[in-house]
Amino acid sequence: MGPGALSEVLAGLNLPKSPQLLIGLDVSDDAAVYQISAEIALVQTVDFFPPIVDDAYTYGAIAAANALSDVYAMGGKPILALAIAAFPADLPPAIMQAILQGGADKVAEAGAVIAGGHTVVDKEPKYGLCVTGLIHPSQITPKANAQPGDVLLLTKPLGTGIITTAMKRNQGDPSHLAAAVASMLRLNKGAAEIVNGVTVHSVTDITGFGLLGHAAEIARNSTVGMRIDTAALPLLPGVLEYAAATIVPGGLFTNQHFLEADGYVRYAPDVDLAHRLILFDPQTSGGLFIAAPPAVAAEIEARCAAIAEPCWRIGEVIAGDGIEII
Repeated sequence: MGPGALSEVLAGLNLPKSPQLLIGLDVSDDAAVYQISAEIALVQTVDFFPPIVDDAYTYGAIAAANALSDVYAMGGKPILALAIAAFPADLPPAIMQAILQGGADKVAEAGAVIAGGHTVVDKEPKYGLCVTGLIHPSQITPKANAQPGDVLLLTKPLGTGIITTAMKRNQGDPSHLAAAVASMLRLNKGAAEIVNGVTVHSVTDITGFGLLGHAAEIARNSTVGMRIDTAALPLLPGVLEYAAATIVPGGLFTNQHFLEADGYVRYAPDVDLAHRLILFDPQTSGGLFIAAPPAVAAEIEARCAAIAEPCWRIGEVIAGDGIEII
């Protein structure tokens, strides 16, 4: 669902409360956090979607990396996962097994285990995970608390939605897809471990609402504005050319219409159409988006460089409201 439709649905819910529920649906965040003791809280999330690539094993691994990412964004460590799958009745068992194995191997790479799951019959395959992690209550990195002067960092390049759409339309370059797949398969584990070793103000991961959708969640929760520099955005190979030709997914326009309402997103006159579209591109297994004080941001960049973990400085937090695009 798009951000507008989802907000409308959630606004009508009446849900039970608990003092142990530190983060739930009352604030938009990446995962729920439930406190067990003074030193331990559970982080829990669920995510699944239809195939984004043709190879069954790779699809399963990407879906798992995407689901695990929400736990990393909260500052947690994944420990356990349950698989969620919907398969057509006539799908060959070998394909189903490959999807499940791809997910299981990616969970193992994260240092967690798959302990079971649930399947249903559906016309279109779908796969994902319900992931549980652990975190100290004092170490949660929510979609809030960003402060004017913070530096904005991003740990993966943008454009997975645009590239996979180009391939589905037979207008894409296989080498561009290969680069996108490599990015989607990479866990946010390394970046999260670096972030967990310093004091940041806010973290999220970039997924279906696009860069600006998830940036806006932090900005609104923190009652601040943001300024993002399109010249600093890391882009996957081919993305700029596809966007310039308007080869983009339909969900991109859903994100754009929601966020451009009431002038929340403001563009400098020289920002071209291609970059405007890329900002709203729905990502799968995207990177971490971090708001941190300048000195901390510099430390994160240095630590990332030391282990060849990608990290780009793409903007800053400013006083006020809305997001400025330059």
